[in-house]
Amino acid sequence: MRHISVDPPPFFHRGPSPVARLAFFGLISLALLFADTRYRYLENLRQVMAVVLYPVQRAVQLPGDALAYIGDYFVSQRTLASDNAALRQQLLTQAPSVQSQLLLVEENANLRALLKMEGRLATTIVAAQVLYSGRDPFSQKLFVDKGEVAGVQPGQAVIDMFGVIGQVTRVFPYMAEVTLITDKDHAVPVKVERSGVRSVMYGAGTGRLPELRFISPNTEIQPGDRLVTSGIDGTYPAGLAVAEVASVERETGQIFARVTCKPIAGVERSTQVLILGHPLAPQARPDEPAEKDAPRKGRGRRR
Repeated sequence: MRHISVDPPPFFHRGPSPVARLAFFGLISLALLFADTRYRYLENLRQVMAVVLYPVQRAVQLPGDALAYIGDYFVSQRTLASDNAALRQQLLTQAPSVQSQLLLVEENANLRALLKMEGRLATTIVAAQVLYSGRDPFSQKLFVDKGEVAGVQPGQAVIDMFGVIGQVTRVFPYMAEVTLITDKDHAVPVKVERSGVRSVMYGAGTGRLPELRFISPNTEIQPGDRLVTSGIDGTYPAGLAVAEVASVERETGQIFARVTCKPIAGVERSTQVLILGHPLAPQARPDEPAEKDAPRKGRGRRR
């Protein structure tokens, strides 16, 4: 049997052996490491390689960064949704208390204004709260929580912190009915604060502005004038704000001018009011002279 040789051909035995190569390149590596550590010879080469390899590094990192961004996006969306739901639930829970707080602040401001007005009025005063408005759509009435037990009587004036609201028309033991100045059956003696012209303001009913009737076209009155109570009726104290002149129409050929007014007080929005006591009764009018006591001027002339 012939022996077969497994040795490589002589061609591959040329050059140094692998061990010698390993030792040679190991020495070169150590020399380069020493030289770079000692003298920084390879710093420029390192900078060049970093610039050249940077796009490759970014391209390799891009898929991982994209996946991380997408994951963070969905996580943040879920977090925001849960936070919004919690905040919305908290807002709904706190809404009643916030609304009541705002109402209390407004009510306190109204009460302070009413107390200031109470100090300026020389008459008995009963503070009341509006319960509800009348059910009749053709009349302007509201009901307050003070009645006969609190000393409220028919005919007393009712005001808020801005001015006149109306007049007490019916009294019950624990509540009272107030007819507003906008009611079609209500009239308030007023005067123009600027010129002193006296008149009577009549309510015109639901959805219409009160009017000053029987005003001569040449009367000194103009839009924007402030109307206050004249005090000649014995019901409203003089000087209370009532309304502001909204328009004045002086048509040629008409006997009277048409003057509309806008109430100053919160006729349909006030929640706290003051009921004024009856002012001092004015002196009674003197009796008219009888016909038999009248001077007989005609007979004296005949004599």
